[in-house]
Amino acid sequence: MKKNAGEKRKLRTDGFRGLCRLKRLWLLALFPLGVLFLLAARYWPYFAEVIYAQNLFQWFSQGISAVTGLLPFSLAEWLILLAPFAVLGALVLWIPGMVRHRGERKLRLAQGMIHVVCTACVVYFIYVTGCGIQYYRYPFSYFCGFEVVPSTQEELYALCCDLRDEANALREELPEDENGVYRMSMSIRELGEEVVLAYQNISEDYPILSGNYPAPKAVFFSSQMSKTQLTGIYTCFTMEANVNVDVSHYSIASTMCHEEAHLRGFIREDEANYIAWLVCGASENPEVRYSGVMQALIHTGNALYARNPDLYYEARAGYSEKVDRDLRANSLYWAQFEDTVISNTTDRLNDAYLKANNQEDGVQSYGRMVDLLLAEYRAREGLQ
Repeated sequence: MKKNAGEKRKLRTDGFRGLCRLKRLWLLALFPLGVLFLLAARYWPYFAEVIYAQNLFQWFSQGISAVTGLLPFSLAEWLILLAPFAVLGALVLWIPGMVRHRGERKLRLAQGMIHVVCTACVVYFIYVTGCGIQYYRYPFSYFCGFEVVPSTQEELYALCCDLRDEANALREELPEDENGVYRMSMSIRELGEEVVLAYQNISEDYPILSGNYPAPKAVFFSSQMSKTQLTGIYTCFTMEANVNVDVSHYSIASTMCHEEAHLRGFIREDEANYIAWLVCGASENPEVRYSGVMQALIHTGNALYARNPDLYYEARAGYSEKVDRDLRANSLYWAQFEDTVISNTTDRLNDAYLKANNQEDGVQSYGRMVDLLLAEYRAREGLQ
């Protein structure tokens, strides 16, 4: 028997009331709230820096990281691995209900879609508060007191030679493997503790980098992470600094410091690289200092090569045999992951992500660390 108009109207009304009774509906408000926060950060830097980054973010980032830091493994890594199974489980629970309750299919479909949208709103809001706003905070040069200006090739060459000589001196007494390549003398856990100590040291000169944060965490599937050509990742959902430990040993400490900079609210890649250089330099451990100098040397050398290849090769000729072996081993390691579907896709996604977050240079912004290095070099040499 066909339902009359009154019964149909009652079903529609009951369905609407059923949707309105969903306890998660308030989560939809997180999306416009997140947009409002981003707009405030974009057009009112004082909000992004003073009100948010130096106060609200510092408070909850240290609180969350203190909890997740109790875990000896990366919570973010396992959440990523378990996410597909969670989605599959939700579908397994939802689909049978759709089949059994034919008269409520539209209502259940609408409820399912609302749940998905609510989840997306929560994810977006966590991203905005844990990462997005910080892209609009004051540049780190503001806290350094440096003037960032265009550099000459001669200044770039002088900086490269200065870093080269420091790398040569530090590398001389460091431990090696059977192939003569630098190998850490400590465990990853011990290295993480050294990074925490280095941050404590640098915070005396840069209080903006202070805070009680746990040591970075090693990614369990680091070898698989290398296929994406990523050496580390900061996860705003769990407030963890995650590091690929399958890479060349000289780069691990610097990567740890880089990801810890993100944890402290400095999200721009070029600034995190420079902060890593500062923090490594504040360490009393020569292996940590070597890591920072090597990363700075690589970025500076790349910038010099782009400006003047002849000057680059002139500086490159002065690299010690030990430093040269470390660099060659690193190149061989990454060569196996170049031009693969995974690495190319990751690079395009990363480039799009950076451009969408107030870093118009995209992946090239990783090299702008050199501007800060040059500004520091000028100040140190009295050239300003």
